[in-house]
Amino acid sequence: MAFLCLGLLLGVGGCASSEADAPELGERSQEAIATNGLSTNGLSTNGLSTNGLSTNGLSTNGLSTNGLAATSFKNWFNGNASVTYSDMVMKYVVACALPAGQTRVWTNPTTGVTYTWPGRLGLATAWAQGSAATVAEQQRLSACLAAHVNKLGYSVPISVRGRDSTGGAIPMASGEATDFPEKEACFFGNLFTTEGIYVGNDRVLRKDESTTRGCALSAKGTGEDTGCAPIVHVGQCATLCTRDATHSFWERCVVNGITYQPLTTQLRSQDIYSCGDGTCQVTESCGTGKTYDNCASDCLACGTTRK
Repeated sequence: MAFLCLGLLLGVGGCASSEADAPELGERSQEAIATNGLSTNGLSTNGLSTNGLSTNGLSTNGLSTNGLAATSFKNWFNGNASVTYSDMVMKYVVACALPAGQTRVWTNPTTGVTYTWPGRLGLATAWAQGSAATVAEQQRLSACLAAHVNKLGYSVPISVRGRDSTGGAIPMASGEATDFPEKEACFFGNLFTTEGIYVGNDRVLRKDESTTRGCALSAKGTGEDTGCAPIVHVGQCATLCTRDATHSFWERCVVNGITYQPLTTQLRSQDIYSCGDGTCQVTESCGTGKTYDNCASDCLACGTTRK
């Protein structure tokens, strides 16, 4: 099994290399997963590896005391562009792996600073206690981390749906189903191996629509480059995946003959923008038309300013 390199998996740089935009993304993405299936995201795809998870000592011992005490983990944490970035990555990993009510506390032996990372979703509880990750845990954790990628580095609330380590559905917060009505995507794959990571879309944006959650919804067809490499877009979820008995989320997805446990995401209505809503969004462009990339009503004609 490959080792786990959190820098390659989640962030803006390798295990010991730096990227210029790491501090900015860290500042934007301080909040990890909130409660139940509700999450915020903001992880960049830069450095996301399809070649397995490399070298920070957590693959063998998980989030156990031995794993966090490994020299390789300390070297990874202190070797990234900033410890703020490393802290952000660990917030997502622990939040995905551990259930709500559990935490991991780690004191950096180099700086003496103590970090506390709370669990939320409980997708890899055996691995988090020090056991070798099962295939199901590898798949769920991989899907969770990929679901929290945002190629533009913005934090957008998402509803994460699927099954946890107990086999039960991830609990939904009060009002979550109503507040997050917009279908988005299915995420699946295995970043512990060389199998890669995939996304399918649950709906197709109209020509006037756009969103900062672009890894799934910006694609119009299978295999289209959405700027989220190495996450591979594989088309509509419905062509590859099967719903659970209640039709609440995708239960399994199959690619290259391999069956994966996916996670399903949904969005708030206000996080899908429309040309004509009166606001020039970061995903919209000036022009003379009515499409998101040529939006006269929101962004005016190019070269003009509002009076």
